[in-house]
Amino acid sequence: MTIKIVFPNATKRSQACDTSYMSTLITIIVIALVVVLLVVWFISAYNSLVRTRNMVDNGWAQIDVQLKQRADLIPNLVETVKGYAKHESQTFERVTQARAAAAAATSVEQRAHAESEVSRALVDVLATAEAYPELKANQNFLDLQTQLKDLEQKIAYARQFYNDVVLKYNNQLQTVPTNVVANLFHFESRQYFETQGEDRNVPRFSFTDSPDQDAPEHNAQAPIGTGPTGMGTGDTSKPPTAHGHHLPRA
Repeated sequence: MTIKIVFPNATKRSQACDTSYMSTLITIIVIALVVVLLVVWFISAYNSLVRTRNMVDNGWAQIDVQLKQRADLIPNLVETVKGYAKHESQTFERVTQARAAAAAATSVEQRAHAESEVSRALVDVLATAEAYPELKANQNFLDLQTQLKDLEQKIAYARQFYNDVVLKYNNQLQTVPTNVVANLFHFESRQYFETQGEDRNVPRFSFTDSPDQDAPEHNAQAPIGTGPTGMGTGDTSKPPTAHGHHLPRA
């Protein structure tokens, strides 16, 4: 006959150990899951910031392409108008200087201001042409004017796209919790492509076909780049909200 001796205290200790082991295991699993989720979120937030920053860079590249194309038209436009209005040297000098200043700009703010000056100078050049009916009928001048108009529309769309993605990017840098990741990796905010103060508006000029009109007619003030012959960049003091535009390509 076998006699089995059971110690009550030993049984209780065994059960307590099992309970403690399960509790520890559950705690470790929960902590591990939390850590994994944090790592996944951290990577996702970082990648989102990088993607948005790349969109900002791409948007600026598109603006730069359109502005450079406009700058390339200026010498031909000046030479064409100069052939009929040689005495308007001050006007031609101003647009040439504005073009050089835009090329030398090193920041978005400087570039926006310089391009606004280019726009104003171009308006003066086009206004000069109004006093010369033969120039207005010149095919080369008409072609340049058409190209300039198309570029202004592309610049307007490219500027709106750029400002939209800058708004999105800056919001990510400033809001919780993505600002934590942004600060850790030194992401820097970007500037809007906008003009300030009196540079926001330039006279919008309209050509007419009337042969007896020998003086330029200045219409009401309008934001830069919004009208058919508006030049340069517009008022973006209020961030654009019209999303969904296709980004113009060169």
